[in-house]
Amino acid sequence: MILLISPAKSLDYETPVPVRKHTQGEFLEDAKALMSTLRKLNPEQLSSLMHISEKLADLNFQRNLNWQLPFTSDNARQAIFAFTGDVYQGLEAYSLDSKDLTFAQKHLRILSGLYGILRPLDLIQPYRLEMGSALKHGSNNSLYEYWGTRLAQHINQELDSQRSNAVINLASNEYFKAVDKKILKHPVISPVFKDYKNGKYKIISFFAKKARGYMAAWVIRNRVDNPDQIIDFDVAGYRYAASESSPDAPVFLRKEA
Repeated sequence: MILLISPAKSLDYETPVPVRKHTQGEFLEDAKALMSTLRKLNPEQLSSLMHISEKLADLNFQRNLNWQLPFTSDNARQAIFAFTGDVYQGLEAYSLDSKDLTFAQKHLRILSGLYGILRPLDLIQPYRLEMGSALKHGSNNSLYEYWGTRLAQHINQELDSQRSNAVINLASNEYFKAVDKKILKHPVISPVFKDYKNGKYKIISFFAKKARGYMAAWVIRNRVDNPDQIIDFDVAGYRYAASESSPDAPVFLRKEA
């Protein structure tokens, strides 16, 4: 079973990392190729491409210039400790112990516009490149075209060696769209998280993102590797609602945040 989550725009390269163990990403040569295109863009072009402020464009222009292989523990950090943001607040990576991280390394994957797919302990250097960016690279007019079927094929290969071959999709639509479902040969389960507000249950983005992190952490800590067990998720007040759910979209409701 593989859990898919999105990366985050916000990064932390200051907090000390609790482990030295690290791995290298599977698509670093692809990332290097994309970075060669990104480096050609000046701050104004980066601002236009990613709809970011002048200050953020300057920051990422400098990040692109500084990006270089090989990655080491001195110039990069493990992905799970680099990303911050709503999902990662729910995940609480710094609270995971070594056995948790070993399980996560096998079952958790982070989709990335630059790096393709990352394992938790894969080293990354700072970047910003959303999957939905219309970056033109070679004959490709977008990152969706660039990654094509390769991310789905990679997930297929990984799941072929696992006991349970389901994909638990906790990624945003923007990122999961990069996984070609026509190529993916395994079932996909996409949990839905709703909170009660103004007399009805609805998806509230901030809470839903954090809930995706809660579920990822719950799966990791409880060593869940059977998709049928997902309905037992009961963190932070969320409960499975059978009447609202379908097999590929289990719904979890929370009355009070």
